Amino acid sequence: MSTYSQILYQVVFSTKYREQTLDAKNRNDLYKYISGILRNKRCHLYRIGEIEDHIHIIMSLHRAVAVILVKDIKLASSDHIKTNKLFPNFSEWQDGYGAFTYSIEAKNNLIEYVKNQVAHHAKKTSREEFIELLKEHEIEFDEKYLI
Repeated sequence: MSTYSQILYQVVFSTKYREQTLDAKNRNDLYKYISGILRNKRCHLYRIGEIEDHIHIIMSLHRAVAVILVKDIKLASSDHIKTNKLFPNFSEWQDGYGAFTYSIEAKNNLIEYVKNQVAHHAKKTSREEFIELLKEHEIEFDEKYLI
């Protein structure tokens, strides 16, 4: 028998101190770079989206890949941003991240949600959004660690 899996994640991480450094001009370059990382790890990317201070990635992980992939994405994309001077004021990604699993039925809603980040964040901050995600997934947290 073969091994089968379907692990749908929404991964969210922000710039250091939630600095608003990810301007729209070079986002496609960042998307392509992160997409290549996922493709090389045999993962499926459904959608990437962000606003100036954080990024969302909707993806399915290949069964051989662990969540450690997020660390690889953050380190490699940070280096890519700096090497190619994509966002001049970017210093680094914030420590930590959120990784939330969903049923496959939620995939289309997640994709639409990430597609509409600009409109969504006209109504709430990225910090408020992240706290809602933590609560929705019943993850205990200490607000002092949420910058």
